Amino acid sequence: MKKIFTLAMMMVMTISAYASMSYKTAKNEALFLSDKMAYELNLTAAQYEAVYEINLDYLMSVNGRNDAYGTWWKRRNTDLKYVLTVWQYERFMDMSYFYRPLTWKNGSWTFNIYSHYSNKNHFYKARPNAYASYKGGNNKKSDRFYADKKVDKPASTPTAKHGNNKTDNKPNRHIAQNSNNNKGKKTSHFR
Repeated sequence: MKKIFTLAMMMVMTISAYASMSYKTAKNEALFLSDKMAYELNLTAAQYEAVYEINLDYLMSVNGRNDAYGTWWKRRNTDLKYVLTVWQYERFMDMSYFYRPLTWKNGSWTFNIYSHYSNKNHFYKARPNAYASYKGGNNKKSDRFYADKKVDKPASTPTAKHGNNKTDNKPNRHIAQNSNNNKGKKTSHFR
């Protein structure tokens, strides 16, 4: 009886270790991550839509520890390279919570963005249109899906957006919710 119980527990742990996250979880985590990327990288509306789709595809594709930095992570970063400008992509790579958004720790996923943004209910932008309509899968259609897609990009490097510039590699620690201008405003998409 003890052997059967032990075997059953090992099977449950193995199955849970390689279970992909739910669509709802992937959708909400992709939204949170993409919103912060839009804020810190000064994304255009078109870039924000594409970044959300790319992040959702990545999160829906990971099935276990080996996928966190495997094929789908590489595809995500390649797709982002097509969508972002050179300065945006360089800044993206310098921010580990964007570049490596997911870590496998103690048998579950850890979303690294929360090490920098702890308020899960604060958003800088409205939801992208893709949030309501996109179900995922562009990353499986073609490895050049975003290379062939025209996405409007900012005309130039921002001079001092959010207190950062191209030479400032330190991430911005400002969270707008803490400012006096936002007191009493609803900032959550999940209410």
